[in-house]
Amino acid sequence: MSKILKFNLNGNPTEVKSGDADTLLEALRDGLGLTSPKCGCNRGDCGSCTVILNGDAVKSCTVLALTIEGKSVWTVDGLIDGDKLHPIQKAFHEYGAPQCGYCTPGMVNAAVAFVNHNPSPTEEEVKDALSGNLCRCGGYKKYVEAVMAAVKGEFGPLPKGCDK
Repeated sequence: MSKILKFNLNGNPTEVKSGDADTLLEALRDGLGLTSPKCGCNRGDCGSCTVILNGDAVKSCTVLALTIEGKSVWTVDGLIDGDKLHPIQKAFHEYGAPQCGYCTPGMVNAAVAFVNHNPSPTEEEVKDALSGNLCRCGGYKKYVEAVMAAVKGEFGPLPKGCDK
């Protein structure tokens, strides 16, 4: 049975048709045509599908779409303000963190959700926060360096919450 879900996507009221067994990843990709959340493993292991749900990083392939009714979902698409990147996105770019780019949206969302909760992390805390996101290219060091640079203000102040 299908249901129309109402929620906020990237700060905007949104509706999507979803079946009882659909995941949030399926609702975003198939229902809304978003391509930034990637389907890597579809088991919650790789983190390529990570989005921000009510302020927390979640692997969208493990979240039933029916549970997002009335909630807030952010993807990397919503972090951009016009043509201005979020400081985490800018840091990833400037530090050359993304290699193939497949894991990057999930890494960005994991990092943004993490620094929203912990704006002054240690390097070890950043490593731990990103540990649920796999990079098959092996670019972890650059991702950690980029997050540390972003929290130090190298790319401007970090917005509060998931605001642009």
